[in-house]
Amino acid sequence: MLPNVSYPQYDPSDTLRLVEAARAMIDSSGPFSAWGHRIADKLEYGSRMLSAMGTPAFYTNSAKLYGTPKDLLPDGETNSLDLALFFEEMYQNIDKLDIDANFPEIYTSQHMADRLLVEVDKMFGDDAPAIVIDDDVSSKVIAGRRRIRIRSTAMFDDNDIDQLVHHEAFIHVATSINGHRQKKIKILRASHPGTTKTQEGLAVFAEFITGHIDLERIRRLSDRVVAIQMAVDGADFIEVYRYYLKRIGHKDNAYESARRVFRGGVITGGAPFTKDMVYLDGLLRVHNFLRVVVSSGKAKLLPLLFAGKMDLKDIDVMIKLEERGLIDPPKYMPPWMTDIRFLLTYLAYSSFLNSVKLTKLKDYYAELIGVHR
Repeated sequence: MLPNVSYPQYDPSDTLRLVEAARAMIDSSGPFSAWGHRIADKLEYGSRMLSAMGTPAFYTNSAKLYGTPKDLLPDGETNSLDLALFFEEMYQNIDKLDIDANFPEIYTSQHMADRLLVEVDKMFGDDAPAIVIDDDVSSKVIAGRRRIRIRSTAMFDDNDIDQLVHHEAFIHVATSINGHRQKKIKILRASHPGTTKTQEGLAVFAEFITGHIDLERIRRLSDRVVAIQMAVDGADFIEVYRYYLKRIGHKDNAYESARRVFRGGVITGGAPFTKDMVYLDGLLRVHNFLRVVVSSGKAKLLPLLFAGKMDLKDIDVMIKLEERGLIDPPKYMPPWMTDIRFLLTYLAYSSFLNSVKLTKLKDYYAELIGVHR
């Protein structure tokens, strides 16, 4: 039997009125008009989405905010679902190697809090956020400028801890503090839905570039994309729960994973919450952007990504604002950005590999290792 779900009523009137007032102040002939209207649109979609919880209109606005798994990337050919399915094929091959990718979750929320406290104090000093153990957090960890909240019942493994330090503290907290320090362009302080894809993509990239991501983490992210597409195609809560149960083998975790897909949406299928696809989609966009920046000799633009909360689509606007002295340089950046030698080497090599025709290489090496294609 499907769960019985009810949502509180949200009246978007006040927000929509303020958004319209903001739109009226945008100079339609100015160089920042499109940027201002993009932000206004995102705020409107977010408000309308909340007011439509439990209806198909919730999904309509969620798709406008975060996209869908089949939305094409700027190359016009690939999407996040393609990457998720590619990873799935890779997992099938790796499973044959009998590699145990699971690490025991032996660390408590208090252990995580102690570790984070050390790291944020070292990184941010007097600007460091408080570390709070919270009974009411749905995710394991949620980070903001003033505090990082850890779910009291959460358990962590060795890799979780390093991932969360680089993801939550060194990206989300850092961009929040840097954005708050912006005196002239104050919208860079705001974590609105229009910034989510880039922020999460940058945070997952941080896990990659520091070597603190593993197969289980990527599998969780790609499973979210597949599960969202299942719901878009009509799968209901129980079908998605069974998908996760088969993948995870743990009832509580499977239920929580399915809940993330349907929260705010329609549990009978067809209208899910698409936010959780932004991790892979954002990773693809951020990684490709970084490669182009480095291969084009524009590495000096990289610190701009950390100046506050922004979307990659806004980078041309950020460049203009910086040139006019309206954006202050970021005070805090992750270690892999303060010393970018490895980052530049990796991105340059990655850019070259992208120019190599992989099809012929695969045929050549497949023949050498006895794989019949």
